[in-house]
Amino acid sequence: MPSPMKHHRTSFGESPSRRSPLHSEVRHDFAGTPADKGYGLWSSVQNIPEQRSTSKPENVYSKLAATLGPRPQLPFLYPATGRRIPLVSSQSGLQYQLSRLITTERKLYFKDQLWKGAKWSVYGWMGLTLISVMSFGLQSELAERHFPSPPEWSFRSRTSYRMAKTAENPDPNGTGLVDWAYIGQTYRVLIERLENPTIDGQGLRPILQEEGDIYVAGVGKAGFDVSSKSEPWRRGYHTCLMGGAKAAENRDGWVRDTTTNICFPPEVVIGPSNPRPKPVPFGAKDPPHEKDCVPVFEPADVCYMKILTTHGFSSRQRLEAALAYADWLDFKGLPSTAEDMCDWGLDIAMGAIPEGTNNVVDVQTGVIDSKATHVSSNILLATTSLAVHHARNENLAAALPIFLSILRARRQLSPPKENVKSDSKAEDQSSMYAVLSLVKSMLVTPPYPPAPPTGDEIPERTSAAVCEEAGLMSHIGEILFASSSASPSSSPLTPKPPPITTNQLKAQQDGLSWTREAVDLAEATMASAQKDDAEAREKCSECLAVGMENWSTMVSKMLNEERRAAKSEPTVQKKTGSWFWGASSHMDGEARWERESKLVDERLARVQRLLNNEADRKASTGLFLFS
Repeated sequence: MPSPMKHHRTSFGESPSRRSPLHSEVRHDFAGTPADKGYGLWSSVQNIPEQRSTSKPENVYSKLAATLGPRPQLPFLYPATGRRIPLVSSQSGLQYQLSRLITTERKLYFKDQLWKGAKWSVYGWMGLTLISVMSFGLQSELAERHFPSPPEWSFRSRTSYRMAKTAENPDPNGTGLVDWAYIGQTYRVLIERLENPTIDGQGLRPILQEEGDIYVAGVGKAGFDVSSKSEPWRRGYHTCLMGGAKAAENRDGWVRDTTTNICFPPEVVIGPSNPRPKPVPFGAKDPPHEKDCVPVFEPADVCYMKILTTHGFSSRQRLEAALAYADWLDFKGLPSTAEDMCDWGLDIAMGAIPEGTNNVVDVQTGVIDSKATHVSSNILLATTSLAVHHARNENLAAALPIFLSILRARRQLSPPKENVKSDSKAEDQSSMYAVLSLVKSMLVTPPYPPAPPTGDEIPERTSAAVCEEAGLMSHIGEILFASSSASPSSSPLTPKPPPITTNQLKAQQDGLSWTREAVDLAEATMASAQKDDAEAREKCSECLAVGMENWSTMVSKMLNEERRAAKSEPTVQKKTGSWFWGASSHMDGEARWERESKLVDERLARVQRLLNNEADRKASTGLFLFS
């Protein structure tokens, strides 16, 4: 009969040299236990049936572990294996897994990564915030240099003013679109802040304090008395009112949908007043209903009348408002009211001349007296606007004398005084001086610009004034040519236009001569003007463009009339021909307008190149951040 140990080795099929560590421990622990008492390890081993073919060592180990009970688990004594180690009764499965996965090293690693992530997140947000603040400051500084705001205004008012002016004058290299709705809303809020005594309107008072505010019929509340405010404050307030009026003109009739707070033109509104609304553009919001709409802005008349009734504005500021209001009334088809507004502007200009100066302007016709000694800039501006108003309403007989009197008065102006620069100052304009000036301009904000002229003084005949003369000559030539071409329009009863008379032909040639001289004067003045004289170059560019357009139109019309006359009278041309002397005078006239047309085309190409160069030069000046 085999011994228990032999039976044990035979059951496991293992040699003593290949026993597992657990088997060795078990035999060592229970080696002294009697095998004949029926309990202990050996009795358990003896009771295991002998199944060599099907039993595995793992089953034996499981039964042994169940018999022995729990033992202390020491992780550092066991290698990491896929076997599941028995859990302590006080730990749950999740806690045990976390305790096994999140080791001390991993905890330190996670804490370090969280700390670094939080630290770099804070650094990133702080850097982004600082960059945003720097960008806002740089944009505000650039806008302040281009559009200075009154220094006594609050920070919010100055920021709103710069934003409105920047939007009103878009970047020439951009799209060129102007958001008048945003501009008008910004100016409206800014005007409310300036008129609020608790914000920026300290010291404002009504014109008549004992009677309260004054209301103008059909316009609204009149202006205030701003004479106690400083000149920069008054200038900024005037600019805001003019900007609000301009925005109201560009959005005249537009409405705001109260449900979506979006502005729409009146032709797309759905309602009884617009039975056939136009479709909105693709991608736009749905058109509003008339019952949900309110006007976007107050009429432009409100801002203009507020300027005209405000005490404290200069005569030039009030005159600009009156003339702008007259142009708006002309556009709205109210010529009689526009003429009254032009007369009001002329009264403003006449009221500022010194006492004892009489017979400057004939108030009935608007013609400047040839013997007038005090012709101010405001008088020249008011009379020019009155003449333009008459010409716009086809009252050429009243416009031509006014234009001629203005041209005579401008040619009688005294030349400007020459500013002689010393050689020492010219020598200081070195490269080092330029660099220091640039650095200073970057670090120090330039002061608020001085007050412009009031317009009550007599102007000088500067380069800009000469360009104004060229514009007047262009207007005179246009009036002469248009008056000579005025004839009854053709109808079915008179299909052929009447022939041109000698007087009409002479008037047309006179108009061409005036226009040609205006183009020559504008081109010569623009070529001789200094590069830093932006006012003269801009006015000369406008006069040159208008003059060339009028010249080309006149020559084209003369050429067409000559060709039509040549087709209608072929026999006359043939009879008037001469073998010895060549073509007749009629053929000479046709050749003349042909040559003139070619000359105009060549001149137009040259002028276009000149205007393009001037536009490029003007655009290049805006590339400098601090200028």
